[in-house]
This record gives sequence, C-alpha cells and structure tokens, in this order.
Amino acid sequence: MTWGLWGFALLGCSLASASGVYRLDDALGLASEFDGIGALSGGGATSRLLVNYPEPYRSQILDYLFKPNFAAALQILKVEIGGDAQSTDGTEPSHMHYEDDENYFRGYEWWLMKEAKKRNPNIKLIGLPWAFPGWVGRGENWPYDYPDVTAYYIVSWIIGAKRFHDLDIDYIGIWNERSFSSKYIKLLRYTLDKQELQRVRIIASDNLWEPVSFFMLVDSELREAVDIIGAHYPGTKTVPSALQTKKKLWASEDYSTFNDEVGAGCWARILNQNFVNGKMTSTIAWNLVASYYEDLPFGRCGLMTAQEPWSGHYTVNPPIWITAHTTHFTQPGWYYLQADGHLEKGGSYVALTDRKGNLTIVIETMTHDHSKCIRPLLSPYFVSPQKATFHLKGSFSKLKSLHTWYSKLEFNSPNSTLFQSLGPINVSEGVLTLNLGLDEVYTLTTLTAGFEKPFPDPPASQPFPSDYKDDFNIRNPPFSEAPNFADQTGVFEYFVNVSDPGEHVFTLRQVVTQRPITWVTESEHPISIIGHYKWVNLTITCDIYIESNDGGAFIAGRVNKGGIYAKAAKGIFFWVFPDGTYRVTGDLGGEEVLMKGLSGVRAKAWHTLTLILTGTNASGMLNGNPLWANVTITDPGNGWAAIGTHTYKFTQFDNFHVQAN
Repeated sequence: MTWGLWGFALLGCSLASASGVYRLDDALGLASEFDGIGALSGGGATSRLLVNYPEPYRSQILDYLFKPNFAAALQILKVEIGGDAQSTDGTEPSHMHYEDDENYFRGYEWWLMKEAKKRNPNIKLIGLPWAFPGWVGRGENWPYDYPDVTAYYIVSWIIGAKRFHDLDIDYIGIWNERSFSSKYIKLLRYTLDKQELQRVRIIASDNLWEPVSFFMLVDSELREAVDIIGAHYPGTKTVPSALQTKKKLWASEDYSTFNDEVGAGCWARILNQNFVNGKMTSTIAWNLVASYYEDLPFGRCGLMTAQEPWSGHYTVNPPIWITAHTTHFTQPGWYYLQADGHLEKGGSYVALTDRKGNLTIVIETMTHDHSKCIRPLLSPYFVSPQKATFHLKGSFSKLKSLHTWYSKLEFNSPNSTLFQSLGPINVSEGVLTLNLGLDEVYTLTTLTAGFEKPFPDPPASQPFPSDYKDDFNIRNPPFSEAPNFADQTGVFEYFVNVSDPGEHVFTLRQVVTQRPITWVTESEHPISIIGHYKWVNLTITCDIYIESNDGGAFIAGRVNKGGIYAKAAKGIFFWVFPDGTYRVTGDLGGEEVLMKGLSGVRAKAWHTLTLILTGTNASGMLNGNPLWANVTITDPGNGWAAIGTHTYKFTQFDNFHVQAN
C-alpha cells in the first residue's frame, strides 16, 4: 500500500516547514504508569442479550472485545455487582437476594468475566455496586447505616468470585455515582485485609473528583485505604486536590456515546486527552457492548452492538478499532513518557514505553463537532491540518523505523478507514515528520503485533420474532434468566416448582421480596419487558400464579418506557389480584384506570391471562373466556410486551406466548 493512496506523507526530517516539533526522550525520566483501557458491563443490564446469542456468533463477539491483538483487545473489564434494582437499562440480580441466601451463579457477569479471562488471562477485573438488596440497609434506602453489613456483602461477592469461578477481582468500588462514606471505605479495607485480600485495591468514589480527594487530603487513614481516585465523565480534566493526593487517577467511567463515527471521535479524543490534560492513567467505557433493546435509554452506547440474539446479527462499530490503536501496542505496566501531549494546531499525542526499548506513539486530530461525547459539554476548539515532527531521544534515538497504523473517520460518506496497517516508516537520525489531516488516528510503534483477519459478516439483521413462545421448561438452565426477557424492576428467574405435579414444574418467578436500596427512583411494580418496540397489534397470553394474598400479577403490551424511565411507562396493563378483582390501566403506576371489575382470581392457583390489542381497541380474557372488552386506547401507539407483579412478592409465570402482526 503506497503512501499516496492515503493523501499524506511520512517522510523527511526537515524542520523548516514543521508546524510543531515534539521531543520524546525517556532519559528525562518517565511520567505515570499506564493502567489500561477497559469497558463496563452493567450499570445496568447492558450485556443482557449477549448471553442468548447462538454460537459461533457469541464467541465472535467476545473475541472482538477481549482477544489480544484482534480487535478491541480490552485490558480491563468492569462489571456491576448486581443489586436487584434498576441501574440504567435494567436490573441485575444480586448474589444475595436475602440475608440467608448466597448464589454465585445468578446473572451473566460471572460468565462474562470468565470468557474475558479465557481470552486474556492478564485482563484486570473490577466490581462496583449500583444498588443493594434491601436487607443490607435494614429497611432504609441507604447502604452506610450498617457499614459492616455492606462490607460483608461486597467482600462475599469477591470471595465467591474466587471460590466458585476462580476469578481474582483486582479492584472494588464503593457506590456508583452516589455518596461515599469514609467510615465504610476504611471498614471495607479492614475487611478485605482480614480476609487476606490485600491485593484487592479500592477505587473511590466513581463520581466526581471532589469531595473524595479533599477528604483524602485531611484524613490520612482514608488516603491510605483508597488506591485509585476514579471520576466519571471528567471531560479530560482533573482538579488540584486529586493531583495533590499523589494517587492514581482514572476515568473510571467515560464515553457513553452513540457508537457511530462521532462516538469513535469522542473515544479517540478522550483516550489520549484524559492523560494529556488530566493525568488519568486508565479510561473505562460505558458500555462494553450495546446488548440491550435499542429503544431503552442510551441505545447503542457501547463499543460495539449485539442486540439481536434471535438473528445472530451484530455490528463491529468504529470505537472498537479506535480502541485497538492503543491496546494492541501497550500493556498495563508500561509508562507514559514526559511530554506536553498537545499538538500545535490541535489534537494530541501520547507516547508510552515498556522500559525495554519499545515505544508506542498514539496521535489523534479529532475536530470539535466530530468528537462530542454525550457528556460533559465540550468547549469550542479548533484543529487544522498540520505537520508534526518528532525527535526521538534517549533509548529511542537509534530506531530506524516504526510500524504505522491509521484510521480516518469520514462524516460525509460511509467509507471510514479503520485501523489499517501502513507498514513500517523510516526514522532518519531519530527524526520523523508526519502530515496530519483532520479526524485521524495514528499509531507508530516498535511492536510488530499481529492482526488477525476479522470474522465473516454475521447474519443479516431481523426484527424480533412476531410469534414467540417460552414455556420455561429447562431443567438445568445455563443462566438464571430466561432468554430475551429484560427485567426493569425486580428479578425474574427460572424456578423449579417441586410442589406442582402437573405442567407448571418449570416456571419463571419474580424473586425480590423487599424494595432494594435503589440507584434511581424506580417503580414499586416489578416488570420484565420483551419483544419489539414497534409492536402495535399483538396478543399476549401467559399463565400466572400469585403466591400470596397481598400480591398481584399483570401482562402488558405497547409498553413505551424502560430503564431509568420505567416508572413512567405507559401501555396497556392487565392486572389481576387475589381478592378476585381485575384492573386495566394505561400506565405501570396503576393511576390511569381504564376498566375494573371482578375476576374470581385467587392466590395459589394457576390462571391464564390473555391481552388482545388491535388498533385502538383492547380486550382481555381469563382462562380462555372473555373478561373485559372495548377499551379504547390511543396512546402509546407501540411498545414492548411485558409481564410483572403488583408488589415485591413471589409470583410465577409460565407458557408465555406473544403474537404480533
């Protein structure tokens, strides 16, 4: 491949026409240790659909994320410690629903961590809670009143990861984007040490730089307990108090942007500038893979997209290849070189070394409008085409060539160039000059890391099946949750109903019985959605079993909201209660009553509910017989199907069937 094909030159050593001259010299001493590039599964339920993918597509997706020198080659995986509550796009199950309950096989984060380790044994693992089961707060919506209980709960998760999955958790967080407690952090450190988990490092506070950094400056015990200050969406900036602690600084959650070319530009800019501007030595993307229904909040805000397990379709989006520019040619434990990092006419560069003679330089020239992240607001700046001359000094002065990788993001055509090898370029007497265009990423490196050819294209995209059934009849399910159901409040798990001698031995059961310590204001009514958001006309049938006299159950269609907005969901909700009544409402909250009456439903008996939505008309059946009809509906006009319960009570579901047309 010739240089001319790409419209730039990597030639010469003349300084006369250079816009900027930059010195890279390890003899001057090194800057901070590089801790790695990572991504986050959870916060919440962002990998929910991934586990349902058939092979070989599921393994291909995992390879794109974790396999070294293949695609993203991530160096850190951060996961949510499930807390039975809504944490952005769904709920993730806790390992301890109740105080006397421990189960380290719920959910999919254990599986995901093992799959990541299988591909990269050196990947670092982080756990962070968004919510906690209600028992941790002893009835209060607060995890710090009983810090010993909270520490026990978190450390149990770490011990369970090792005992049941042979996973060593490297870092643990406090409470995502919520208040921290100095007392709790100190007690957590003490509890970890007491359990001989000194190697597990604490990140605080996964929110803003302050006040945690300020508290650390005035509290030596807290400063000793915290290993890393983690801030979210720092806008590539830090604050003096964080720097004064002399602790490692991380962007412990960042990106969160739609994964098109602008998202890739955002990611390219912050991967460099988080260190250049803010001295952050790790950046972690929310989220790992957009594997949740796209019409939930923050659809497609993952490094890649895998939201169709029913078709096998997935998309390797541009941020994957932007990640590769750094992760293929560095490792945690490398060091940044001391350098200003700012290009004279806009953009940035970082240089890293393994202290064994290897050098990697990553350059980005992202323009303002093509690199806006979802947050924070990006102040105006300008980037111009420029010539950049690098003088390699110290142990790099004898280098004769560097291998070159190149990306060019296009915004007026679909023809972006992503992570293309341009072969070696010559270095003349320690000097190389590049002509830099706009919205480009270069990696120049001594490493000759291989790059395997990507997989063939996956199957074509298909909508969710219009005729879908699940009888939940699986004796040893690989995961605790049924395929394609996305819990939004509460937790719905496979259940073996040993007391039932008939067709309802294997069911799906809502298992949260106490309101959790929540991360957002969420509904009091557990709900799990499924299907296609564009569904209009549909028939939903499901068997329900209310286990207590103060419970209740529903099926619903055209549900229009989920995730952090689930509490405000509209739709058509068909409720039945064990006092023998039913209700039809236009909202999950149950305030918009469209019809009500007697049904004869009672607790501890199976009943079959049917909801029929056709145009502006809704009707319902109970046990195959008409119960209500001629309810007029105008809004919402489309949405998911759903099942749910009236309160946090045990309730079972079976023989779910939805037909849409």
